[in-house]
Amino acid sequence: MEFIKTDDGKKGMVQAMDGSTEAGAMTFTWAGNDKIIIDHTHVDDAYGGQGIGKKILENILDWVRKDNVKIIPLCPFAKAQFDKNEDFRDVLS
Repeated sequence: MEFIKTDDGKKGMVQAMDGSTEAGAMTFTWAGNDKIIIDHTHVDDAYGGQGIGKKILENILDWVRKDNVKIIPLCPFAKAQFDKNEDFRDVLS
């Protein structure tokens, strides 16, 4: 699985790619210079139950920790992951 981040400075996404197939994606919107709002998560039905959404979030966590960015999780999936995983909460805004 390869993770591809695109970001135009206003909105962005991280895609989980299985070859040329998008297994899932998480989108975000910038809220200032040092915060992102995670607003949507999608996992293709064929990849359901494989933890793809969590892997995408973990990829985002690596990035925001390195760049000192905080997260506001408005997406229900992302919010649930922060509620379940105490070790994710250091990046919450």
